[in-house]
Amino acid sequence: MGAAGDEKATAAAPGAVAEGEAAVDSKDLQQQSKALDKLTDHVEDRQLDSSRVQSAMAALASSKEADWNAMRLREKELAAVKINPTDVEIIANELECI
Repeated sequence: MGAAGDEKATAAAPGAVAEGEAAVDSKDLQQQSKALDKLTDHVEDRQLDSSRVQSAMAALASSKEADWNAMRLREKELAAVKINPTDVEIIANELECI
């Protein structure tokens, strides 16, 4: 029975190997699928981040323009103020700047 049992075990082994390979292939496919999902998720995250960056850049540009307009308005207000040179001389003498 030893030799006959060995033949049955040998004959059963190729079928078992095929089933094992199918299980390994299935696991490989699952791993590859997960890896692909991770890659595509990363790309989507980057796209979302780029839209956030674009909106942030637009906000910065509008803020910069608003600051520039405020500075221009302030310069116009200051230009409207008349300064007497004798007043400047008195203040400079009092603060000992001259």
